[in-house]
Amino acid sequence: MARKKVSVAGIARASKAQEKKVLDARAKASPVTKDSFQNFISNVGIGTNNQSSGSTYGFNPITNERSLLEWMYRGSWIAQKSVDCAAEDMTREGIELHSTLKPDAIEKIQTAIQMTGVWPKLNEAKKMSRLYGGAIAVILVDGQDMATPLNVDTVGRGAFKGLAVFDRWMVNPSLNDLVTELGPELGNPKFYDVVAQAPGIRQQRIHHSRCFRLLGVKQPYWQALNLNLWGCSVFEPLYDRLVAFDSSTQGAAQLVYKAYLRTYKIDGLRDIIAAGGDAYAGLIKQVNTMRMFQSNEGVNLIDMKDEFETVAYSFAGLSDVLIQFAQQLSGATGIPLTRLFGQSPAGLNATGESDMRNYYDNVSNCQELEFRLPMNTTIQVAARSEGITLPPGFSYDFRPLWQASAKEKSEIAEATTRSVTSVYQEGIISAAIALKELRSTSKETGLWTNITDEDIDSADQDPPDPSEMQGGAGGEEPGEEPAEGEAKEKTEE
Repeated sequence: MARKKVSVAGIARASKAQEKKVLDARAKASPVTKDSFQNFISNVGIGTNNQSSGSTYGFNPITNERSLLEWMYRGSWIAQKSVDCAAEDMTREGIELHSTLKPDAIEKIQTAIQMTGVWPKLNEAKKMSRLYGGAIAVILVDGQDMATPLNVDTVGRGAFKGLAVFDRWMVNPSLNDLVTELGPELGNPKFYDVVAQAPGIRQQRIHHSRCFRLLGVKQPYWQALNLNLWGCSVFEPLYDRLVAFDSSTQGAAQLVYKAYLRTYKIDGLRDIIAAGGDAYAGLIKQVNTMRMFQSNEGVNLIDMKDEFETVAYSFAGLSDVLIQFAQQLSGATGIPLTRLFGQSPAGLNATGESDMRNYYDNVSNCQELEFRLPMNTTIQVAARSEGITLPPGFSYDFRPLWQASAKEKSEIAEATTRSVTSVYQEGIISAAIALKELRSTSKETGLWTNITDEDIDSADQDPPDPSEMQGGAGGEEPGEEPAEGEAKEKTEE
């Protein structure tokens, strides 16, 4: 069979045609967008033939490697603080109850919350959720079946026993039995089964209404399915930054050993080492003698043909690199450098107040998202356990993390009290409104906390004389001059 002759020109035309098909296919698969710059001649931009086009993001699911997470938490101080700081700040100041209840009743509820260790347990639960990706804190009520929905009205006197914490590895969520009732828990597991290895209440089923459900880093639905509807560990998105920081600091520490190198050039060193024997032993003895006499006041004894040199390593610029890695880690965790590393703010007139205020605002937002609803249930259970029924207007707020100093509180209290009193003395507001205004400032100043509703009601019925609040006597109006005869009698007396 005769072979078909193919010319060089034909091969070139076929090659160009094939290249055109490939380029057309690439153009169809990757349409050009208006917000991307590409220059195929200079190989500039993502999608052209350069190293940046080979970059992508991989999958590093370290959340499923429990031992690795625990080693990081135990072995790296910066990893531990990345977990602990936010949890400690979220549970540091507690809450402020607002109700028409008497102050002693509110104090009983606060005492019950404190004595049952609610805040330390919430602190532990939040740490475990950030470390492992999820955890629950179970409301413990004596005499009730944990597998049944929580009924606050059936809580007996002294039945509230605090919280029990279980991380995601201690419980198995009911993935095939989810909450179907409309509400904030829709789509979450209805029950949690405690594993046999867990401490305390083992192999028990817990209804979701009795739980604080806390997540680490919340994931999209399809990723949450791979995590049994939990979140991922805070270590997963910042893993590369943690490795970069620890590697750079460890490398800088090892450079200290090589900061001052000394080189001793010996003629015929290879022959001496190869021959061994007395010659090699003499060499070692000579080097040891040099090391023994080498000091700030000593000298180096060497042969005329030998050479001795010193090389000092420069650490210039190394601190800037470490600071950059630290800043990236701070940004990845969302915790300011002043809180994460405990260092003073750098720069002229730098106080770090703006960074801390932004951080505290973020912590406050997390409190509202994660603690608001379950904490409301906990307060109701604690109140019923103390024999107190909460009124309809009951509410609470998380105490602000940014606390004013004692001097600032005193100045605010003095200015506020003077303003309210002045308006009352002018007759613009009633005594009841003045008392309400003073009580409303108690959250910021710590004063006027004992003003009750009874005090306000009695002020409406029997208001005090404004002149008495000004220091007037005998019913005289402020600034009123006595009559001429009265002034003369007072002068003679």
